[in-house]
Amino acid sequence: MSTFTPVDWQTRPAPQSAGEWIARAAEVATVLATDAAARDHAGATPYAEVQLLKESGLVTLLGPVAHGGAGEDWTTAYRVVREVSKADGSIAQLLGYHYLWNWAARLVGTREQWEHVEAEAARNRWFFGGAVNPRDADVIVTEDGDDLVFTGRKTFSTGSRISDVTVLEGVFEGTDQHVFAIVRSDSDGLTFHDDWDNIGQRLTESGGVTLDGVRTPWSSAAGYVDKKFQPRIYNTLNVPTIQLVFVNFYLGIAAGALQTAATYTREKTRPWLHGGHERAVDEPYVIDIYGDLTAKLWAVEALADAVAAEGQRLHEDPDAVTEQTRGEFEVRVAAVKARATDVALEVSHRIFEATGARSTSHAEGLDRFWRNVRTHTLHDPVFYKRREVGRWVLDGELPEPTWYS
Repeated sequence: MSTFTPVDWQTRPAPQSAGEWIARAAEVATVLATDAAARDHAGATPYAEVQLLKESGLVTLLGPVAHGGAGEDWTTAYRVVREVSKADGSIAQLLGYHYLWNWAARLVGTREQWEHVEAEAARNRWFFGGAVNPRDADVIVTEDGDDLVFTGRKTFSTGSRISDVTVLEGVFEGTDQHVFAIVRSDSDGLTFHDDWDNIGQRLTESGGVTLDGVRTPWSSAAGYVDKKFQPRIYNTLNVPTIQLVFVNFYLGIAAGALQTAATYTREKTRPWLHGGHERAVDEPYVIDIYGDLTAKLWAVEALADAVAAEGQRLHEDPDAVTEQTRGEFEVRVAAVKARATDVALEVSHRIFEATGARSTSHAEGLDRFWRNVRTHTLHDPVFYKRREVGRWVLDGELPEPTWYS
């Protein structure tokens, strides 16, 4: 477990603008960067890292100002995730998923429910996890008086083991009707397994979870009124919203890879003995690599910011979201997801062409950028993202809302 040098955030005025919050995220990234490679190698549960996110105020970025939140919007949240991921992709993923799960009450719940959840989350600086992996056989939900009972298992539950509250998802027994509810992460019957052992995103605590009769009041069933779900098209915005989280931590990881590699090239890379240059930074091929990769990254960052702004307009008027506006937004998200995936993978492996053989040392940890991108970009096949865009271009076909589109 890491310990960080204390930062005086508690004695300083809270950021008052989007730019100041992004600068705060950059400060957090600076702290995380001090031992990022060592923490990645250790793979320890990130208790100290989550505490850092709380102390910095980043966990309440989207929360209501009246209850201690920053009242910022999704365009700022995405940029914050991107900044943090320059230093540590795992912690950025945890933060981005936290934002989505915190917002899930607003996406799915009634006004009374989401106002209550957001107020409590901001006041108590809750950190959210989620046990909502759609690829597993669904958790079964039954009724017991005024309670709902969740029973089953999920293979992945990102962040739950170090969270204060967890979003549960299951299906009512004998139906195809889904239900979401937020419970305390220390609830009876909720067991998180220490079985996340993947090559990348190693600190995300994305292991499995068992739900053995986890109870929660009927009133916590998001979006249900008198035991009947109240559907809105806005409910389906969860997928493009979280996919933009993915986009931004991919881009942040790529930017961090470039920054770290450039520092290594300036300070350690030796020029090729037959190249005729005294410094590696004067090698034409090295200059070309950094110029090429930076130009590609900047282009996708600009697209990501534009798409985030389009999504924010939908979030600002949920009741006005239509199948058409939702579908067109998903197409745009699919396009930037595809480009971010390709560019982040290219950046994170091509940096080695500019840093040289010695940069592959285990101690340098440059491989973590590629491992992190490669691991998470397998979340869903990029082929299907390009397909969404292609079908829309050729036939005007809008993506059907699913767990992945």
